Formats: sequence, C-alpha cells, structure tokens
Amino acid sequence: MINPNGTFTIIDRKKNLFKLSQGEYVSPEKVENIYIEYPYIAEAFVHGTSLKDFCVGIFVVDPEPFKAFVLEAGLGKD
Repeated sequence: MINPNGTFTIIDRKKNLFKLSQGEYVSPEKVENIYIEYPYIAEAFVHGTSLKDFCVGIFVVDPEPFKAFVLEAGLGKD
C-alpha cells in the first residue's frame, strides 16, 4: 500500500513459502521472526524469487536501543 505521504506499508505477502533457483524452499516469516528477536531490529522483511539463488532482506533499526549500542561501542563519537 502506498500512503498519502509517499511511504509504503507492507500489509501481507502472497505466499508463505518461496522456492529459490537452486530448489531450496524458504519460509520468509520464519527468517523475519529470527531477526526481529534481535533487540536492535524493529521490523524485518524477507523476499525471494525462483529466478535467484538468494534472498533479500529489508530491516528497520529500532532507534533507541541502536543509539545506546553505538554510544557504548564508541562508534558515535565522530
């Protein structure tokens, strides 16, 4: 769905399983659920097609926990 401000909202997917080009079946919901258990990930979306032998993931970082991680790791000082 395209929102009035031009952003996208993913409502649901057509299939709960897809087959990659090498014949492997992938459950995107299972992969997404593994990633969103990580405290720095707020949302995850995994997509694949039978024309490719890999999946693509789009991940949204949860700002507050990620900011704390960056500061704790000394990465946000520059």
